[in-house]
Amino acid sequence: MNQDLTWTLLSCAFFMGFVAVVAYRQSRGEVASGEGYFLAGRGLGAPIIAGSLLLTNLSAEQLIGLNGSAYGFNLSSMAWEVTAAVATVVMAFVFLPRYLAGAFTTLPEFLNQRFDDGVRRLTVILFMLGYGLVTIPSVLYSGSLAVMKLFDVPGLLGLAPQLALPVTVVVIGMTGALYAVFGGLKAVAVSDTLNGVGLLIVGIAVPLLGFHALGEGSVLGGLTTVVTSETEKLNAIGTADDPTPFATLFTGMIFANLFYWCANQYVIQRTLAARNLAEGQRGVLLSGFFKVLVPMLMMLPGVIAFHLYGNRLETIDLAYPQLVRDVLPSYAWGFFLAVLLGAVFSSFNSLLNSAATLFCLDVYEPLAARTLTDTERVIVAKRASVVIALFSFAVAPMLQHASEGLWQVIRIFTGFYNIPVIAIVVVGLFTTRVPAVAAKVVIVFHVVSYGCLQFLFKEQLPLHFLHLYAILFVIEVCIMLVLGWWRPRRAAWTFHRRDTLDLSPWHYAIPCAVSLLSCVVALYLLFSPVGLVGGVGPWFAPLLSLLVLANAGIWWAFVRGYWRADGMVEKT
Repeated sequence: MNQDLTWTLLSCAFFMGFVAVVAYRQSRGEVASGEGYFLAGRGLGAPIIAGSLLLTNLSAEQLIGLNGSAYGFNLSSMAWEVTAAVATVVMAFVFLPRYLAGAFTTLPEFLNQRFDDGVRRLTVILFMLGYGLVTIPSVLYSGSLAVMKLFDVPGLLGLAPQLALPVTVVVIGMTGALYAVFGGLKAVAVSDTLNGVGLLIVGIAVPLLGFHALGEGSVLGGLTTVVTSETEKLNAIGTADDPTPFATLFTGMIFANLFYWCANQYVIQRTLAARNLAEGQRGVLLSGFFKVLVPMLMMLPGVIAFHLYGNRLETIDLAYPQLVRDVLPSYAWGFFLAVLLGAVFSSFNSLLNSAATLFCLDVYEPLAARTLTDTERVIVAKRASVVIALFSFAVAPMLQHASEGLWQVIRIFTGFYNIPVIAIVVVGLFTTRVPAVAAKVVIVFHVVSYGCLQFLFKEQLPLHFLHLYAILFVIEVCIMLVLGWWRPRRAAWTFHRRDTLDLSPWHYAIPCAVSLLSCVVALYLLFSPVGLVGGVGPWFAPLLSLLVLANAGIWWAFVRGYWRADGMVEKT
């Protein structure tokens, strides 16, 4: 691989330079204002929103973590990706119309309006700690690990692996931060879309090349091996011993995905920048269709790696890097490196941009006790981005000591802030009398109780952390409702509509959502004992046919005009 290193680096630099130039040209002149820097001037269309959501969500942690989970266990962890489609539907129909009607820039801005400034600050603290201690370092670590293993960075630089990791983290992090610090959200979103195309190409190519290698020159032969032998590897119906038991899909998984797609600042910031509701709905739902492709693109390679290597790999997180090293032709290394770094940069700079937005608008400006000028806001945000980036460089190498695998560790520690935030947002949106003190009590209660139950009393109460998510969500909603009944607000909260955008819904949003949910059901039928596990069962074809017929009927009703976008049936 050393002979091709120059070509690899040159081709990688060419593709990354192309993305950077296009992103710069598209965002030029839009970062001088606060709204341009933070929300891309509220002018994003559906393709940019969908592409940015895809790359913001998918990074090296999915490439490494999900494939590692498939290699070491089965497809049960696809639930994190596939069931996210359900949350995108909820976002498109429930949360997004309210967010856009209020013209919010950040989620804490809404919480300040609904509760008070104290709730706003506590929420920002949760976000900043979660981003700084877990999410941003995990993105940097997983990307750096992939680059190190794929390109033998310790050997190339003559460094020990323990030293090569922080060096790689700093180089990748500094490069990725340039987009967020100097380009704002528009540059981030455009670069995400371009890199998303590359990620889809790589995502399709790697499993095809893996099937080719497994079938000793025949893609069909490799595919046949995967679907006919060791088919338990294809089982998405996780047992209690798997990373994601099937029962968790109906408990904590629901609330984890609702938080991520409906209340996580660095994700919803793309949708808040939509030019109108219809474009936002189209973009969110399109991203849901990308999510249901994840098992094919980011988990099947792990299954292929199991068939090729057995249990010979040192750790499960090496499954994808090893497979790529073995099957990807040398002339494609530069493109793959560019796409891999693009995916890492996407999540990293999206997080930086959102963290800087939160700090500037929800921490610094309120403490300044005056309204900052647009120039001052952008300067503060850029400086905050630099500080947060430097902090994440120090934390990221520590994740190499995670014994449970990167994917699981990230999800466990995210539980400190995702559940209280979504509980507060749900209660805040759909009640009018619950006071601010209820939200503050819930935040403190959750951090203390989750930490104790997950770490101190784990042996005495061995609950899966996703079940713990659901239990705490229900308790916290009840706490808020009880406090709202006992000590209600003096005046009922009123939602202030600004209506700065066109809030007409997309005409085909409902049939599109039905098709998306049908894809989720179809995937679980396919990767289950009804489908490929143990041989295709007799119920698979009839159930799949029912889904197809139901979708055809709903689309026909909308195309013919018998059903409107607001769900009403037209009279004939």
